[in-house]
Amino acid sequence: ACLLCRQAEADPNICGEKMEGQGICAHVFCLFFAAGLFQQRCKDVGLMGFLPQDIRRTAEQAAQKECFVCGEGGATISCQETGCDRRFHLPCAVRGECVTQFFFQYRSFCQEHCPQQEVEASPEENTTCLICLDPVGDRKSYSTMVCPACKHAWFHRACIQGHAACTGVFCFQCPLCRDTELFLAEMLLMGIRIPIRLPSRGNIQAYAALTQRHSRCDASKCLCPGGREQAEEEGPWQLLLCCSCAAEGTHRCCSSLRDSTASWECHSCA
Repeated sequence: ACLLCRQAEADPNICGEKMEGQGICAHVFCLFFAAGLFQQRCKDVGLMGFLPQDIRRTAEQAAQKECFVCGEGGATISCQETGCDRRFHLPCAVRGECVTQFFFQYRSFCQEHCPQQEVEASPEENTTCLICLDPVGDRKSYSTMVCPACKHAWFHRACIQGHAACTGVFCFQCPLCRDTELFLAEMLLMGIRIPIRLPSRGNIQAYAALTQRHSRCDASKCLCPGGREQAEEEGPWQLLLCCSCAAEGTHRCCSSLRDSTASWECHSCA
């Protein structure tokens, strides 16, 4: 079992791989999030730069610290909010609705003090997760999240975490509007771990399909002589995609759009 969280089996998307050496076993991110445990500049010593004696001391100091989620001792992670004394194990974070930020300082927050999505949006009735297609509920919550860019893409925390683990940071984007910059920053802030790598081999084809740009006219009656798939760079048969979701498109002529019209919104988003 991991010396810091005391669990032998834990979600690798959250806790990372298990490292073993010099008589110590610990999950990668249990090391990074443990309060008072610091990584040496030289990463070749100990476990990824964490010295064995420091890991043991941290575990000993946490032995009497109770996890507010499971009630067991050995809670090495503390909430970053000043004055908050809540502690927890990394594998307990999701169950306790805690946020662990996997970048820079590796900060952790308990349920009461964790960051919230500030975007003003609520899912419409019967809205489903874009990834698993199950209902997402009627509001934003710890387990229900929304893309801050398009405000139309809803998904479960567990689903977007699995998506991030498969795609990696270089290909991570909103499954609906394809936004990268704003979406990436928001998900990192909300505690989604996004590995620094390219998509896994088994997900390359799925990612290619996901990132393919919508390329057909979805007007109720397409007037283009070349059909719905024809698209020109300008003029009446220029194809405009919905500026909110990018999942539907129209020829200018098919929606009576002027040449000066720079953007268009589909019926679902309007």
